[in-house]
Amino acid sequence: MNSEEITHWRKTRRSELIAARQAIAADALERMRLSIDSHLRRAFPRLAQGVVAFCWPYKNEYDARHLLAEMRRTGAVTALPAIVAPKTPMVFREWHPGIALEHGPLGIPFPRESRELVPDSVLLPIVGFDRQGYRLGYGGGYFDRTLAGLRTNNTASPCVIGVGHEFAMLETIYPQPFDMPLDYMVTERGVYRRVLENGAKEGGRLRFLEQQGYSSPVCYAGEIAPGYFGETEPPR
Repeated sequence: MNSEEITHWRKTRRSELIAARQAIAADALERMRLSIDSHLRRAFPRLAQGVVAFCWPYKNEYDARHLLAEMRRTGAVTALPAIVAPKTPMVFREWHPGIALEHGPLGIPFPRESRELVPDSVLLPIVGFDRQGYRLGYGGGYFDRTLAGLRTNNTASPCVIGVGHEFAMLETIYPQPFDMPLDYMVTERGVYRRVLENGAKEGGRLRFLEQQGYSSPVCYAGEIAPGYFGETEPPR
């Protein structure tokens, strides 16, 4: 496909996948969240002590706030992305309950005045993802620019963990030169790792990691009172 056809294909797939995600019933969405929480907890224990960037959930995205509330109790520091100017890399600012939020583009909350942090890990929601480890997002390119900057400007690049639902896997998103691959992808099924074959620098593929001994996670949702997460009103 040429570039115009790829742009149209992506726009169409994006709309279809968002519609499918928004159609998920609340109880099914909660079960998926609990499964993803469990996989993240078991596969990435370092999240519990590091600086973890995440995104405020939008249109039935995976909601990391429950898991990260638990991890802050063990020493994790959490941060949200903030857009500082159109078509430029975002920054990550510390957030925990008690830090004021404002509504940004799409009505998604962000902290305006807290300290900027460089994350050790990024929990990155997806609209879709492909077997090569590339993410289909909302089309603005903000995260691709941000991740490119983090991987270029920091000695230790953050671990980028895509989070989403298994039905959103595509054979390919027709990645372009500006698309940044994930390191891992986590769905309700389990954990995928992007692997480069035979020492290659490009052309990686996602490999499913068989994980044994998982048990059902504790459900923290019932412990969280309205407003705990610091929102002033739900994102629209």
